[in-house]
Amino acid sequence: MSLLVLTAADVAKVVHALDVEHLESLMSKVFTTLSDSSTPANLAPPRTIIPTERHKVLFMPSRMQQIGTAIKVVSVPTGGGANGLPATTLVMDEITGAVRAVVNARSLTALRNAAGSLLSTRLVGPKEPITIVAFGAGKQIETHLDLHIRAYPSIRECTIVNRSHNTRLSSLQQYLLSRHPHVTFRCIAREETADDEIESFVGHASVVICATSSESPLFPSHWVRNGTHIILIGSYSPQMHEVDTPLVLRACDRSRGGILLVDSKEACAKEAGELIDAGIGPDAIIEMGEMIGAGEKYPRAATSGGVTMFKSVGVGLQDVAIACATVDKALAMDPPVGTIIEQYDSV
Repeated sequence: MSLLVLTAADVAKVVHALDVEHLESLMSKVFTTLSDSSTPANLAPPRTIIPTERHKVLFMPSRMQQIGTAIKVVSVPTGGGANGLPATTLVMDEITGAVRAVVNARSLTALRNAAGSLLSTRLVGPKEPITIVAFGAGKQIETHLDLHIRAYPSIRECTIVNRSHNTRLSSLQQYLLSRHPHVTFRCIAREETADDEIESFVGHASVVICATSSESPLFPSHWVRNGTHIILIGSYSPQMHEVDTPLVLRACDRSRGGILLVDSKEACAKEAGELIDAGIGPDAIIEMGEMIGAGEKYPRAATSGGVTMFKSVGVGLQDVAIACATVDKALAMDPPVGTIIEQYDSV
């Protein structure tokens, strides 16, 4: 039995080769499966957390029928000075039960989140977005912007708002420019920019993407024009709030064309601080899987005059789907990407 090992560099090479439409299709299957209670073979049990001296180590197993079985291990630093979140996914062989691959998952979490967010834009966002405003400068923003620009040739301008001008922001701008030279990228520091200037950028945005750990709203509801699609990917606890309650309520107002999509009603009820603080019940939100296939039942924000929103806290089935897709693509490339250890289980 051989074992495939994919480093961070290997994963980056594979990710760039993955087709955007394939990623959307994969996430569509994930969310449809998640909302279908008749598929007990798909499992995403609660994560197990083990504290160590400097980290909380999260173990997140999941299985998706006809896709595969995997477990992602993420170390969340409990102190300062950490550089990102170390993450590894073990992908199992469905026939032998042995480990098929060991995958560096630092960027895969961002990829599966971005693919889900892109699908939300396809479903309820503007058909031809022109401008994007992004809050944050981490891997999530990098991947979200890259996927959206690849998917929408109509995008011509992007403004990235970070707390300060730093090396990460400069590197992000250089990377995106190298990938998308036809797009104008503007990077601004929140601490150096007047509110009215940021308000102008937000007010003209087709899509606003938030990927921060902020515990207070990044901007007020009245900055956002009707027809905008809001993506919230950063907050994952009741204490975190990337947007204010009035904006959440606008997205819930279906009589005015609003739509509030979530990846999982159950997960968001426990972890989405914006929705918890607004007192949003399950009847006011729509799971992505419920939306898929609904057709024109729910009008797009751009044509209905409402605000649409996608709130994601991440689900385990996304992890197994994206990890298996990455392994399959790595082995299918010519030559195959990664290190193959032959006879891994032989003595």
